[in-house]
Amino acid sequence: MILNLQHIYKDYNQDKLVVPVLKDVSLQVEEGEYVAIMGPSGCGKSTLLNILGTLDTPTSGSYLFEGKRVDKMNENQLTALRKGSIGFIFQSFNLIDELTVYENVELPLVYLNIKPTERNRQVKEVLEKVNMLHRANHLPQQLSGGQQQRVAIARAVVTNARLLLADEPTGNLDSTNGVEVMELLSTLNKQGTTIIIVTHSQRDAAYAHRIIRLLDGKIIAENRNRPMESDSKIEIL
Repeated sequence: MILNLQHIYKDYNQDKLVVPVLKDVSLQVEEGEYVAIMGPSGCGKSTLLNILGTLDTPTSGSYLFEGKRVDKMNENQLTALRKGSIGFIFQSFNLIDELTVYENVELPLVYLNIKPTERNRQVKEVLEKVNMLHRANHLPQQLSGGQQQRVAIARAVVTNARLLLADEPTGNLDSTNGVEVMELLSTLNKQGTTIIIVTHSQRDAAYAHRIIRLLDGKIIAENRNRPMESDSKIEIL
């Protein structure tokens, strides 16, 4: 089991009022699973994803990542966990405009103090996986939205992250590029990466093994799913 949440509550204070966002959420994800979290806006999906990614902390409850208590870690330990084990994909890509494709993907390895020769090998390998090696010297604004999201995926997995978290990964893409990105994620999952996505899209959720539905901060349903078969022409080496 890669992660185990038990009885997670999350409250925010707004104008001296306590606003509950997550209410008694328990969730277990096995290594290699592909999970989609769905629900209406404001139901707590992104808050849950932020807790899973250690970008936010629960008000109460326990969170174990590979058997270690995340909710008891200090900030240095959380930073180390994020750098080495968790990759993030955002709806808005979050690439650095002044850096090339290569430099954007290389950045997490720089933070991990990986030697330049090894960084070069890993960056080229992952860019080849997402069919973006030929764009290595381009800037983000010289790419289409779909290409930018593929670069963002490369950056998220270049550290060999064991968990990949994606928040509406196709939200800013047209349908064709959205399908390409989802099929790329599906292929990465088949290669062993654990993936959790937050999405409003039934199409995107169809790629997952399991669909979890949230409403008013609670899990109201959980369904096993037969993942959609990829018919993408993207070649993942």
